[in-house]
Amino acid sequence: MHTVDPEFQRHDARSAKAITSELVDVYRKVYDVPPYIGDPFFSAESFQTRLEAAYETEGFETVTARLDGRIVGYVHGATLPADKPWWLSLGKQRPAVLVGLADVDGIFWLRELMVLPEVQNRGLGRQIHDSVIAGRAESVTALTCIIDNQPAHDAYLRWGYTIMGQIKHAPESPLYDAMYLPSR
Repeated sequence: MHTVDPEFQRHDARSAKAITSELVDVYRKVYDVPPYIGDPFFSAESFQTRLEAAYETEGFETVTARLDGRIVGYVHGATLPADKPWWLSLGKQRPAVLVGLADVDGIFWLRELMVLPEVQNRGLGRQIHDSVIAGRAESVTALTCIIDNQPAHDAYLRWGYTIMGQIKHAPESPLYDAMYLPSR
């Protein structure tokens, strides 16, 4: 596996808004594969609505990776609200220490991580992941991963994530594993 040498850039909500169309274009290319094609939950329009709502969340940030000037991958996330429905739905499956951390804005919620198909399997996802986490104040990272998205699921487990339980973000969404990466 050979790594790539992208240019990373951090964006707060204000600067991310200026590149929304680029972010949605990457999403469109990444999710233009079965089983996501044709599923309204995974449409580019639905994603753009979720992304624009995310801009308003506490601690929103995105890190983009550019090669030759174009975004080839990015991550976005925010501080996990302690009252987020998916988080609360885990109940006692959440380690007590994480419940306490969420109460004091101590968990980074990694909402999306994507890499264009033509540059996948070169370590770029890990580089983007590590780049965003290194710049965060929170000591723990939480995310949700579609249970049958085997490449992403396997990567998160390799990177040290622990599964807490399964959730659904919405009635129409697939089943996700809720995971966390212990304190660094």
